[in-house]
Amino acid sequence: MRFAYRFSGLLGTVYRRGNLSFTRDGNSLLSPVGNRISLFDLKNNKCETLPLATRLNIVCVGLSPDGSLAILIDEGTSALLVSLIGKCVIHQFYFHKPVHSVSFSPDGKKFVVTKDNLAYLYHAPGKKREFNAFVLDKTYYGPYDETTCIDWTDDSKCFAVGSKDMSTWVFGAERWANLIYYSLGGHKDVIVACFFEENSLDLYTISQDAALCVWQCDTELDGLKPMPPKDAAKEKKAAEDDEELLEERKGEEIHGKADPSEEETRNKVKYSRIFFNKEGDFNNLTAAAYHKKTHLLVTGFASGVFHLHELPDFNLIHSLSISDQRIASISINCTGDWIAFGCSGLGQLLVWEWQSESYVLKQQGHFNSMVSLAYSPDGQYIVTGGEDGKVKVWNTSSSFCFVTFTEHNSGVTAVTFTSTGYVVLSASLDGTVRAFDLHRYRNFRTFTSPRPSQFSCLAVDSSGEIVAAGSQDSFEIFIWSMQSGRLLDVLAGHEGPISSLSFNPMKCVLASASWDKTVKLWDMLDSWRTKETFIINSDVLVVAFRPDGKELAVAALNGQITFWDHDNAVQTGSIEGRHDLQMGRKELDKITAKQAAKGKSFTTLCYSADGQSILAGGLSKFVCIYNVKEQILMKKFEISCNHSLDAMEEYLDRRKMTEFGSMALIDEGGGGDEGVAIPLPGVKRGDMSYRHFKPEIRVTCVRFCPTGRSWAATTTEGLLLYSLDSGLIFDPFELDIDVTPSNIRKTLSQKEYTMAIVMAFKLNEKKLIQEVIEAVPSSEVDVVCSSLPDLYVEKLLEFLASAFETSCHLEFYLIWAHKLLMLHGQKLKTRSVKLLPVIQFLQKSIQRHFEDVSKLCEWNIYNIKYALAISQQRGMKRAAEETPGDEEELDSDSDYLMQEAHKDNLSS
Repeated sequence: MRFAYRFSGLLGTVYRRGNLSFTRDGNSLLSPVGNRISLFDLKNNKCETLPLATRLNIVCVGLSPDGSLAILIDEGTSALLVSLIGKCVIHQFYFHKPVHSVSFSPDGKKFVVTKDNLAYLYHAPGKKREFNAFVLDKTYYGPYDETTCIDWTDDSKCFAVGSKDMSTWVFGAERWANLIYYSLGGHKDVIVACFFEENSLDLYTISQDAALCVWQCDTELDGLKPMPPKDAAKEKKAAEDDEELLEERKGEEIHGKADPSEEETRNKVKYSRIFFNKEGDFNNLTAAAYHKKTHLLVTGFASGVFHLHELPDFNLIHSLSISDQRIASISINCTGDWIAFGCSGLGQLLVWEWQSESYVLKQQGHFNSMVSLAYSPDGQYIVTGGEDGKVKVWNTSSSFCFVTFTEHNSGVTAVTFTSTGYVVLSASLDGTVRAFDLHRYRNFRTFTSPRPSQFSCLAVDSSGEIVAAGSQDSFEIFIWSMQSGRLLDVLAGHEGPISSLSFNPMKCVLASASWDKTVKLWDMLDSWRTKETFIINSDVLVVAFRPDGKELAVAALNGQITFWDHDNAVQTGSIEGRHDLQMGRKELDKITAKQAAKGKSFTTLCYSADGQSILAGGLSKFVCIYNVKEQILMKKFEISCNHSLDAMEEYLDRRKMTEFGSMALIDEGGGGDEGVAIPLPGVKRGDMSYRHFKPEIRVTCVRFCPTGRSWAATTTEGLLLYSLDSGLIFDPFELDIDVTPSNIRKTLSQKEYTMAIVMAFKLNEKKLIQEVIEAVPSSEVDVVCSSLPDLYVEKLLEFLASAFETSCHLEFYLIWAHKLLMLHGQKLKTRSVKLLPVIQFLQKSIQRHFEDVSKLCEWNIYNIKYALAISQQRGMKRAAEETPGDEEELDSDSDYLMQEAHKDNLSS
């Protein structure tokens, strides 16, 4: 088995904080998710997470006008220059202070970054023959407080900067004789957004108290006059002034002012103000966006309400509510049809088409941490349960959630699929186990105990008829019937909370793990008697059966993973995983991670699809994969590098330790964007509900996909997917010197198809295999399949399964799959356990196409019938023109056909 698993996607979280950005074509949306960026393709209904990450959570994103570059700035001081075409990091830069906003100029030659009360103008990289990333051009002074927003004129000559000091400053991106700076005051609250009018210097400013000011300029963009050339020595000196010298100059001069002697000759641009005040109770404006071509203004509020106005007349178009949480970011695409909203409180992302008043995208992750996950039998769906009491089902190919169940009243502790894949079971702390139907999307069964119990674990047998749930307060296991919903039995015998349950896939045997240091096996067919009891040296946290049911893995509190032959009650091996887990040091810990005196143990286990390896995770940023037979660590996956989470550090940083304690105890923010009051002495913040904390990194559940191509983990960051990336690996099979691409094509030209396929699989290049397979005539498929060696049948089935996901030759590959299974079915059945992942991978690919094609046929059934009737009618008219004497009979026949088609439509 290869361990070339790479990060492939982030599910479960669609938005955290930061600004949303539409791509140049307006069909895709960039959304910051923690320290990663997700790209939502709204046309094709797919989501992709870029394979790159910042060190801390991303707070602002700047997208170049051509859509090829993006600047990702985290909540610290670092920034990444990213290529959206190659999806890689080009350059890394440190700003030394937190950045509030970033914006590219419309011509793409420059970009502005604001930090503290200053604005910095940089040359955009890649616009000259040499590559110079983050070259500072100018530094602009003006505001007295922190800056909040940036906007450019259409010709990139000027830009405006809003500030918390209730003023807006207009700066020239070049040296203009009649405009160096212009300060606009008049608001009574923090400036939230400022927008230039199209091809004009007219400006709109919006403040937090929902007041709008329209600033009309008496000068057009063409009326800006270039500055006459100055002494070259002075220009060079001004260009070489660094940040420290500028800080000193700022303190010496009048803040943001030019020399008084030159001010009268330079500032000739004049602004006049028209004041609007929004009516109503919505006065806490949090986000705004403006589309210049359609003159559409969108404003969002802390109450979850948003308004659409038409400027400059300020006519109200819509006033709607999307939630009861604060709208953190708004963005409009290039055509002005779609509006994106981000709510950081709920992790909600919406794309609204305002003309048709419909949702293009509506996604929301789990409000709190995800606790458990399960793959469907074909690997096409993932179900997750969270502490917010929600059960969500995700599509692995599109990365979208398509159904959410909210029937639980407390946190969900365990979820699973039945063997059919159409029923989802979930256990909760509210004392219920619920069954959900994925056909009708409803809760059709609710299992309860005689007295209220908090269920901590869940299992269902291979037939889907017996449901078992373990209680953490009464130390009992409850057994229900799926058909009738009745409680069949209550299994007692454990002396501690039940931590994990697992059914044997091949037998009706239930394994239960408990904190009483025992694992019990229960025979479901023999009056639920205890079949065997294993004594473990420490509290048992999780138990899992191998896919073939012949081995049992047990993880305990002492960090050991033990393997048992449960039929003979013999321990076959053990893995000491305490040192491999490598827990991190928390922010308030005064010792290193290595010396942390906490129990280092695995809390979740999962066998691979072939049973040769086992995944293990716990309260750590690492997921370990072990070889079961050799009992050695094969690889460690670091699931996150986000230092905005707690328990990420390894060593103690003494620079953060003071005589008063750790720097983490000091709240530097004071107020905050949410308007929290200034903290009192001894209080973390003004409101006790807004305590400063960092979520702790942890892995709550890991599961292997039944196809063996990927695995998933629910973590603090979300649902992470890792899949095999075979395109980056050269992995030949039984390669010899005669197997070359030229020899393979030569063999193919001689119509020796079987030999060509064998040689292609030996070289193991996917594109070459596809070329050889598609060159075989469909009439020869039967002969080739019958003469193919048994060793290559499995490899061909695996290739067909992967080809179904990308190829458009659906019928051709279906013929291959059908012939292979018909001719080699009996031999494959003898190796069913080993070939199960490949067969399930093939089933997943075919099932996805079946669903797409069946929906397409259902939607077009009436169109097909109508087209058939019309074609028949036209054919009869042509026949009538050829034989004019029979026109009346043909007309009556055409009427009869139309009536029959109409009857068929009504009946269907």
